[in-house]
Amino acid sequence: PAFLTPVHPAIEGLRFFSLDITTLKVGFYTRRIKRLIPALVLFVLIISVLIGLFNPSPVLSLNTGITSLFGLSNLYLLEQSTDYFAASTELNVFTHTWSLGVEEQFYFLYPFLVWLTGFGRQTSKGARNLFWVIGALSITSLIAFVYIYQTNQPAAYFLMPTRLWELGAGCLLFLGLKHSNRLLRLLESIPPLMITAAIVAVLFMPIQMAVQATIAVVVFTVCLIASFRSGTAVYDLFTHPKVVYVGLISYSLYLWHWGVLCLSRWTIGIHWWSIPFQIALMLLLSITSYRYVEIFRHSHWSAVRWKSIGYGVGASASVAVLLFALVNIPNFLYTGRGPSLVAVGVPSLTNTYSLKQVNSIWEGEKCILSDNSEVGKKIFVEDCTLGNFSNAKKRVLVFGNSFSAAFAQAFDDLVLSDGYSVTITSSWGASPVKEIPNKGTWDKANNYYKANNYYWDSVVPSLISRLRPGDWVFLINDMAGLSPQRRTSKTDEMLAQLESGLESLSSKLSARGIRLAVLHGNPFAREAHCQPVSAEKQWFAPFGSPCKLPNRSESLLRRDNLNKVLVSLEAERKLRVVDIFDVFCPEEQCTYMAKNGQILYRDEFSHLSVESVRLSSPIIRKVLTSS
Repeated sequence: PAFLTPVHPAIEGLRFFSLDITTLKVGFYTRRIKRLIPALVLFVLIISVLIGLFNPSPVLSLNTGITSLFGLSNLYLLEQSTDYFAASTELNVFTHTWSLGVEEQFYFLYPFLVWLTGFGRQTSKGARNLFWVIGALSITSLIAFVYIYQTNQPAAYFLMPTRLWELGAGCLLFLGLKHSNRLLRLLESIPPLMITAAIVAVLFMPIQMAVQATIAVVVFTVCLIASFRSGTAVYDLFTHPKVVYVGLISYSLYLWHWGVLCLSRWTIGIHWWSIPFQIALMLLLSITSYRYVEIFRHSHWSAVRWKSIGYGVGASASVAVLLFALVNIPNFLYTGRGPSLVAVGVPSLTNTYSLKQVNSIWEGEKCILSDNSEVGKKIFVEDCTLGNFSNAKKRVLVFGNSFSAAFAQAFDDLVLSDGYSVTITSSWGASPVKEIPNKGTWDKANNYYKANNYYWDSVVPSLISRLRPGDWVFLINDMAGLSPQRRTSKTDEMLAQLESGLESLSSKLSARGIRLAVLHGNPFAREAHCQPVSAEKQWFAPFGSPCKLPNRSESLLRRDNLNKVLVSLEAERKLRVVDIFDVFCPEEQCTYMAKNGQILYRDEFSHLSVESVRLSSPIIRKVLTSS
């Protein structure tokens, strides 16, 4: 969660500015490299090899590892967060290195601030100047964090300028501790145990209050440090030798804890009984790294500073080259079984599909708007139709987001046996109806909203104009966003917009004798963060698939509000609902596997597999051939 990260930056900020003035010399960057690079390089190398054993396509993890070696993983993860098909961070073994990137970027700024304010040159007003400069920068950073979080959460989360205020809080505390004042005396009077309890309480705040929680935990952390004094229970706790030792190994623990957790998700899973062993492994690896890498480095570096810098950069570059080679050699280290699927992964959504019996081909990419750069692209019926559009008994136009492209193989019987033609189009990230604003995490980089508007304003009307009375429009979308775990005013508004949009579209279509069908919501497979390969039985996952979905009862309860909207409109004869939920969750426990053992999803984004849409075909056919 976003609010867990500020404790470390606040403490780091205090540590940065409590360093001796000599750190402003050329040796500052040498010390940073000696401090960070050895343990990081070893961690990235080992974990990269291990993830390659269990993940056949660890591209996201390896690229994150490469950028982490140069303090840029936060920027890489920011770029990925704006991608509609961004892979889950829970499965990325190097996700946590984003905060290290923020700190390393701050390292470049720090010496200049200290020197330019006069603090580094020990001028009479140096401390005062530095206090006001850091204060101004921190306030600006905090305002930016609060404002940008509302409009672009990934940027607020990952960028150094919007996280600088957390480091600045520690810096300001250090400067304040140098001179006793009324505020410090007040902080010293607060019982540390009370502040510690407040920090713990903040960690249980809902994610919707992430901004408030982040600010609160930084403020409480600063107050806790300021209130430390001997004779208190908290002081005794934090000065206990065992706790102090945890502090000493904290950097290695920071590196290794996420690697262990993430690899566990890929293999044995995380269970109540496995947690003690996983914690023990984290500590063992961290202690080993601290003893034999962090401490070892002090006596084995060159006395010549530029050579030490060269060693660090060279080691990082060497491991980066190795990881780059692994990125470009798929399955090189993989030891498991591949998924038994006709098509795997997001790229397969644009694979062409042909029905030779009727001499027609769905051309994939020609039928899809993949981002804003494709605004203005013409989508032709001839390129995107299975069957004979001109002479078909009835025509079906399929519109939707990327989910619609997954259904290319769902209409074989409808075309071959019933004489229909089916034209399939898609716009990545599109809204299910025009009336719902195209706002989502991926739109912060403006990659999709223009394409969405063009799709609904131009592509959809132009294709509908070619339909005849008795034809169908079939909307196929990912409806999970309309069935959240927690109902909010925003989701209620979206449901109202969906209802309004469907009524409006139905009215326009029915005026021409055209019918409307809508795909209902499916199980929430995306929340499992699983790739198809994880659904297969693997030797390294002896306790079953880690793909855990919400169960049937929970899923149906979550989509109940959506169900009421769709069922109500169907009762008013404004549309027909196509509900294939039972195909994907026939039992109480929803899984990645069908009853016949076939994998239901082609990727971790819950796009349906070719096999599963064929299983769904009879239900779709029954609705579209109904009178």
